[in-house]
Amino acid sequence: MPTGKFPEQRVGVLVDIQNMYYSAKVLYKKKVDFKEILKSGVANRKLIRAISYGIKTIEGLEKNFFEALQKSGYEVRTKDLQIFPGGAKKGDWDVGITVDAIKLAEHLDVIVLVTGDGDYIPLVEYLQNTKGCRVEVIAFAESTSAKLIEAADDFINLSENKKKFLI
Repeated sequence: MPTGKFPEQRVGVLVDIQNMYYSAKVLYKKKVDFKEILKSGVANRKLIRAISYGIKTIEGLEKNFFEALQKSGYEVRTKDLQIFPGGAKKGDWDVGITVDAIKLAEHLDVIVLVTGDGDYIPLVEYLQNTKGCRVEVIAFAESTSAKLIEAADDFINLSENKKKFLI
């Protein structure tokens, strides 16, 4: 059965770091091997852009991690964690990832979303139906929206190969 993956396809990989980090931590008490994820997402096709989206904390403990991502081939986009009066914290990149995906779609055949967040379903459908892009999702099945898996053209379940994708 054909996979729909061809060497001439232009690929962009967009990684929701927080979603992947917390999924791996909660499910397996491990860290994600983002270098392996990039390799699997590209799948011997033409990588055009690989962007990871992260949140910076006041302590700055993630600095080395972000540098390691850059060395692995990712552009790293960061923004500060928002802390609201009363202590509530917010830090997500849903809108930023969505805007980048739409802008990049003009130059790509495939967009790989590395997230399990069901909020991306309208983006997946838009990219497929309006931009003609193939959309693949890479995440842990246990923490991925079933509807997101269903909407994607392909799904790589990181839980099926924990030795490869977890550190």
